[in-house]
Amino acid sequence: MEPVQLDGVVADAVEQASFHYPKVNFVTNLEPSTIDGVRDRIERAVSNLLDNAGKWSPEGGEVDVVVRGAEVTVRDHGPGVDAADIPYVFDRFWRSAAGRSLPGSGLGLAIVRQVVDAHGGSVEVDCPSGGGACFRIRFPSSSNGAVT
Repeated sequence: MEPVQLDGVVADAVEQASFHYPKVNFVTNLEPSTIDGVRDRIERAVSNLLDNAGKWSPEGGEVDVVVRGAEVTVRDHGPGVDAADIPYVFDRFWRSAAGRSLPGSGLGLAIVRQVVDAHGGSVEVDCPSGGGACFRIRFPSSSNGAVT
């Protein structure tokens, strides 16, 4: 593991997502943050969340992306996740009934969980009032105990 500029990783992932989903507006609030990790794997996890948000967002919709401390939050304003599906969204190959009509393999969120677990962090999803889905990754603070 090495120091990783979390806000920079997220900014790079947002740039790629904006290219892949030009009709979705990715709105960022990225505070400077350094964590210990493997940059490429962290970027893959964030990219998978952004891909999911872009896929489910309506044309012209917004995806809110926030880095605060060692936490990354991605919130879309699409249909959200059915409460009955929440326990399964991070399972390998699992896809919701609605998701089966969209491209994908059911591995994206499983990879997110795997990467976050390997970094000693946590990932969760909830459905905020007002619709959409909100995914939150929490990484441990850097080895010196501080998130910079």
